[in-house]
Amino acid sequence: MKHRMLCTLIAAFSVCMILSGCSQSAESSAKGKKSAESSERIVATTVAAAEIMDALEVDLVGVPTSQKSFPARYKGLPEVGNPMSPDMEIIQSLQPTDVLSVTTLQYDLEKPFQQAGVPATYLNLESMANMEKAITKLGDKYDRKKQAERIVSAFEQKKKDIQEKAKGKRKPSVLILLGVPGSYLVATENSYIGDLVRIAGGKNIVEGEKMEYLESNTEYLQKANPDIILRAAHGMPDEVVKMFDQEFKTNDIWKHFNAVKQDRVYDLEESLFGTTGNLKAAEALDELTRMLYPS
Repeated sequence: MKHRMLCTLIAAFSVCMILSGCSQSAESSAKGKKSAESSERIVATTVAAAEIMDALEVDLVGVPTSQKSFPARYKGLPEVGNPMSPDMEIIQSLQPTDVLSVTTLQYDLEKPFQQAGVPATYLNLESMANMEKAITKLGDKYDRKKQAERIVSAFEQKKKDIQEKAKGKRKPSVLILLGVPGSYLVATENSYIGDLVRIAGGKNIVEGEKMEYLESNTEYLQKANPDIILRAAHGMPDEVVKMFDQEFKTNDIWKHFNAVKQDRVYDLEESLFGTTGNLKAAEALDELTRMLYPS
């Protein structure tokens, strides 16, 4: 009897020790994880990068200077200047372990970042597929796999829903104009907006080009005679819309376009349709679908 009780006590004691060990191990692991996270000092130099990090639930130590509002978790953080020309002294003072920019600015920023001794990561947000890959990589890097999977899954579901709606319908031909103050370019299928148009079921009239943007040739564009014209603005959107309105009123060639005759010229909201992707991609696809298939 005593032997049986002793065995029972030993077994119980062993279980307690195992549970205690597991608890200490878990606590130690959690502390290690928290310590690793707190050692990360990340600066986002674009609004899109900051929004992605917020969705991944990752803290930052610096954000870009912008008129756009930032997520609550980043309020009061030091501003590091314009995404195209961030202030290297401010960034250096923050002692970052990583600085997030985008691949479209890599050519201009890579050398300044290297000279400043600042580690930089360039996120490819030039298409939805590339943006999903970038988010997945960040999720892996900062132990936010579940958050990344949730974002990417939502994008994939939206694409399926949009493509299901367009199934069996004739693909409208689309001309995408990207306006900057004083001028405008034609966006090809390789641009971010061109990618969204493709996903939504539109057919870009400019195909087979390697570049994202081309100089405008109105005579060539008129021959292509698109069903829809999309006008996007890059910087100073109000001025660009006025410029487009003036161009379409004073240049007689535009009145010969089917899109103009059928009143299917749309100005795209800059927050949804930038030159690179952002987390509003699903909302942008919904907006495009209403333009491409109004009925």
